[in-house]
Amino acid sequence: MKHEKAIVVFSGGQDSTTCLFWAMQRFGEVEAVTFNYGQRHSLELECAAQIAKEQNIKHHVLDMSLLSQLAPNALTRSDIEIEVKEGQLPTTFVDGRNLLFLSFAAVLAKQAGARHIITGVCETDFSGYPDCRDVFIKSLNVTLNLAMDYPFVIETPLMWLSKAQTWQLADELGAFDYVREKTLTCYNGIISDGCGECPSCRLRAKGLQEYLAVKSEGTPS
Repeated sequence: MKHEKAIVVFSGGQDSTTCLFWAMQRFGEVEAVTFNYGQRHSLELECAAQIAKEQNIKHHVLDMSLLSQLAPNALTRSDIEIEVKEGQLPTTFVDGRNLLFLSFAAVLAKQAGARHIITGVCETDFSGYPDCRDVFIKSLNVTLNLAMDYPFVIETPLMWLSKAQTWQLADELGAFDYVREKTLTCYNGIISDGCGECPSCRLRAKGLQEYLAVKSEGTPS
């Protein structure tokens, strides 16, 4: 696939940055697209731009601010607390986000002559978001192909990986330290290991600890 072109849906977080390195190994040309949907921390946009610059990746930023008006959520509103309650969607869930992001990424991809769209959604360690499920991605893939009469392939390299396995993949791609030090996953806007308290940081740290434990067991003394 080295002669083909890919677009990575890119937030500057652990998952999408791992996907960026994954794509860079597989495709001849890679571009990234980041969406400004009024997220609490503009640092997320800056982080994505910096990573794209350092990796010499063409970077698109699309204005999706209407999304925060339509779907109030804890990622865009400081007056909504980040909460995860049993049996309910987390307050960080944004209705329609991946549907819109992937649809706009597809429009961009077609204009750029790219067939492959890479996204870091994951059904194994996901936060209960319905738009991270494999069945949704497959359904949308068919819909986009029909809507634009274009052979898109939505790639989800992390779909069936645990967070520990995502760290392992970053390591296998030679990007472990880079992903750990440069990415922003924290809901409170702290780069690298984050605040350590929010649900996103706890998931990231748990996966990191699990991977490092497994890695140390396999290292000869």
